[in-house]
Amino acid sequence: MTGTFFGIGVGPGDPELVTLKAVRLIQQADVLAYLVGESGQSQAKQIAVLALEGRVAKHQDIIIPMPMSTRREAANQAYDQGAQAIREALSQGLNVAFLCEGDPLFFGSFTYLMERLNGECQIQVVPGISSIHAAAAELQHPLTVLKESFCVVSGRHTKEQLIDALRNHDSIVIMKAGRARPTILSALEMTERLADAKYVEYVGRDNQLVEHDVRRLKGEHGPYFSLFIVSPKERGTR
Repeated sequence: MTGTFFGIGVGPGDPELVTLKAVRLIQQADVLAYLVGESGQSQAKQIAVLALEGRVAKHQDIIIPMPMSTRREAANQAYDQGAQAIREALSQGLNVAFLCEGDPLFFGSFTYLMERLNGECQIQVVPGISSIHAAAAELQHPLTVLKESFCVVSGRHTKEQLIDALRNHDSIVIMKAGRARPTILSALEMTERLADAKYVEYVGRDNQLVEHDVRRLKGEHGPYFSLFIVSPKERGTR
């Protein structure tokens, strides 16, 4: 018998944004799996704190250390090792729930584990609230309306790609701003869209920061969990 591998989206940071289905499956899972940073802490597990209150652990968690490196080889090695540990648990008939910030299939780390285990076991995915939707709610700012075009890009794109998106789309979300924040601010200035942009980091967490005027931001690196929402100041209402 092979267990089921669950990808559980726990949302962007607020423990109350974890869905009822996610809570139930976290409490019922035989094994929990999650990434940890160099500090040894798991962001996803911290977000799922309310779900964990009703859980009785029967088996040891599968902890996947993820090095903070731009080298993809290091990340791939971590995912290879994590997938093997999950594979061994599944082969014993145990159900494994992987906790993933935001949504598992939207810039989610679960994607890389699913690719490695696809075809070997039953897989189920529980969607989670993305940081994009949480940030829009915090800002009380519509992501897109009427006929506006909508685009999601990453801070890892080149400056030219960012400029192209800003020029060719009405509403843009720039994820993973972090180290790219100076480049993003420069692209916003070059496309004359600084006034259209808003910035959020660590949405839903105790250290959340919201900036409605991005011209106040320092032109230096920001945290990994940050994003820009850019949309026209004048928007149609009908």
